[in-house]
Amino acid sequence: MAQVEATTERVIAADAEAVFDALADYSGTRAKLLPEHFSEYEVREGGDGEGTLVHWKLQATSKRVRDCLLEVTEPTDGELVEKDRNSSMVTTWRVTPAGEGKSRVVISTVWNGAGGVGGFFERTFAPKGLGRIYDAVLDKLATEVEK
Repeated sequence: MAQVEATTERVIAADAEAVFDALADYSGTRAKLLPEHFSEYEVREGGDGEGTLVHWKLQATSKRVRDCLLEVTEPTDGELVEKDRNSSMVTTWRVTPAGEGKSRVVISTVWNGAGGVGGFFERTFAPKGLGRIYDAVLDKLATEVEK
């Protein structure tokens, strides 16, 4: 099994603190940021950053649905890490200042992919598909926090 990684980033015209707070608000703002690829969103514990346990289903393709149960940690300032209890998938959100009133948001997801030919296709196409999904999330985030 080879590790698969998908990374997307964007500069958003809002303070890093406001952007991070929106991302960490699993009980409110976060659900509004999810495109149609996500379903069955439910906060099971917490709801604000560290200590949150959140569930959703992610339909990355017409044939592939991931049932995710994510534990959220904040290992450093401006960083949220979502570890899926149901798989090897880990998503890290980093928010850093990017000049006056702007922030850079970087989303990086890694997981252990399949081996063989299936793994080749997963490593080739999954990052692009996930990148498109994250672009939609970042579009909604920008709409939510930009003034």
